Amino acid sequence: MEFKIKSDFEATGDQPQAIDKLSRAIEKGNPNQTLLGVTGSGKTFTVAKIIEKVQLPTLIICHNKTLASQLYQEFRDFFPDNAVSYFVSYYDYYQPEAYIPQTDTYIEKEADINPEIDKLRLTTTANLLSRPDSIVIASVSCIYNIGSPQDQEKHTLTLARGQVISRDTVLMRLSDLQYQRTTTELSRGMYRAVGSNVQLYPSYKDIIISLVFDEKTLKSIDILDPYNFIKIEDLDLEKTGQITINPAKLFITDPKSQGDAIANIRKDLAIQIGFLKKSGKTIEAYRLDQKVNYDLSMLEEVGYVNGIENYSRYFDGREPGDPPYSLMEYFHYNVKRFKKSGFLTVIDESHISLPQIRGMYNGDQARKENLINFGFRLPSAKDNRPLTFTEFLSRTPQKLYCSATPGDYELSLSKTSDIPMVAEQLIRPTGLLDPEVEVRPVLGQVDDLSKEVFARKEKGERVLILTMTKKMAEDLSDHLKTKYFLKVEYLHSDVKTLERSEILDNLRLGNFDCLVGINLLREGLDLPEVSLVAILDADKEGFLRTPTALIQTMGRAARHVNGKVILYADKISKSMKIAIDETRRRRVVQHKYNQDHGITPIGISKPIREAMLHREKSSPTPKIKELAEFGWSEIDDVNPESLTPQKKKALITKLKKLMSQAANSWNFELAARYRDTIKQLH
Repeated sequence: MEFKIKSDFEATGDQPQAIDKLSRAIEKGNPNQTLLGVTGSGKTFTVAKIIEKVQLPTLIICHNKTLASQLYQEFRDFFPDNAVSYFVSYYDYYQPEAYIPQTDTYIEKEADINPEIDKLRLTTTANLLSRPDSIVIASVSCIYNIGSPQDQEKHTLTLARGQVISRDTVLMRLSDLQYQRTTTELSRGMYRAVGSNVQLYPSYKDIIISLVFDEKTLKSIDILDPYNFIKIEDLDLEKTGQITINPAKLFITDPKSQGDAIANIRKDLAIQIGFLKKSGKTIEAYRLDQKVNYDLSMLEEVGYVNGIENYSRYFDGREPGDPPYSLMEYFHYNVKRFKKSGFLTVIDESHISLPQIRGMYNGDQARKENLINFGFRLPSAKDNRPLTFTEFLSRTPQKLYCSATPGDYELSLSKTSDIPMVAEQLIRPTGLLDPEVEVRPVLGQVDDLSKEVFARKEKGERVLILTMTKKMAEDLSDHLKTKYFLKVEYLHSDVKTLERSEILDNLRLGNFDCLVGINLLREGLDLPEVSLVAILDADKEGFLRTPTALIQTMGRAARHVNGKVILYADKISKSMKIAIDETRRRRVVQHKYNQDHGITPIGISKPIREAMLHREKSSPTPKIKELAEFGWSEIDDVNPESLTPQKKKALITKLKKLMSQAANSWNFELAARYRDTIKQLH
């Protein structure tokens, strides 16, 4: 299937030249190219058009989950008929295993796995194994070890209507694929067998696969809705008469090679115990012996153990030091299987994403070094790791870097390629210009700033203020509230993720006029109501006041017709000069384009995502119409003791559907409330 965009948008401004220039370079095999696109210029649409033109499976890497989810929704809308997947770390909370020798403190791995994200990760690998038209939006966690694609492919189970296969054989194969058997309610990753009927809830898809056997023949295969078990149509099944079931987990052990792997683990265990004892580490040797033998017992009994990834090298057949199997291996597998010329890697906000990728390996190895030295892990645990930066580069032969402020590294690569390739995208479809920039003295800056906020408030516009520290953000916010009676809030890393979204929504809604923050306001914020960005201590050279940081921050005012930036400083630093000169250069280019084409800039009117408004002002929890028949209106009203078993079952079915809808809308807090209520009903 070809990549095909379905959108009412057309490429405008300088998007066509960027699309054409970059597409031609990629088609010619150019390894590195950069899209320098200003904020609001439609970089996402440009990348989508490039994918449509070059027809290559594409990996898009972002530096955090929030941006990844935004891009996933946009690309899913652009390519509704193609396999667009979302691949990020599946932990809502993650505390890695660690040991601190100075205080003799062992920190056990603690994680809260998000089942919806787990499903999306499994969907991603399933798509790459089976679909030539795959687009994956991923965080930088995609460079971590996830197991071999060959093992995943080898462990798939393909069933066809009329196939000669017994029910018991299928059940054994499902167990090998790490599906768990249940005799009660089905949930993701489980199956149940009643008589000649077997029902399976795949880990990677919200469907129920119903299999009916007649002696040693698979009589029928049907797809059912997981909430009401009504038969639903599946075009692929109707066309081919068969279905492929993928493993329930990314790490799968082959029963045939498991014996060899366990033998090798025992061999390395003996060597490491001998080494520890020789080094005088008797306690560490005993600790390691107990831990590894327990894990091996679990592997022999059930074929799986928590932390199995630490032994992945043995099951993958890798030698010590060999790179892990990351998501990139699945793309190479996809390319080979579907005979593509290659795949494209898009690195979004490359000035941040690339340093993250570069730094992950060293941090991971330093943590595991302590675990190995003190008898908590075998040395092989170091091979369950992220890719090194060099390994990452070698596995992504064609890269497109995207940023409003690309770093020197990616620019140098793009300029020294066989075909020098940096495409500028400075023109916004709306005709909006980069903001005006003004430098004002520090003396009296708060009084001056309050007047500017009042002026914007009268026009119904909003203001962002950037400080250097969290304390400054909080103090300035309180000062503007108490002395000037302005409606002000602050935003920094101590504010919880879900609260950040609510704060930003309230700013857009006009519930307050000014937001004070630090560097969190640089990337990914789409606030078209903001007409002024004020930066305090703009001349303080450092991480928060580099040319890149200043340009990114100033760009937050570029979505408003009256966009303006005020830099409060006593001198113009080197970074300020670079940022001001670049912003003015872009503004000149944009103004000339508008004049030449008779364009009048128009402001952006963008609705607030409904998922961010799930709470009603009058109630801490949303009213739920599905509870009305039980006499309740909110989740907190649910009283399991007042329900009969039949009513409990009916309510669980309704709440599961609501939970899935909430999760699919990225409203994980609401989904968690439904989940907790379902647990109470069991």
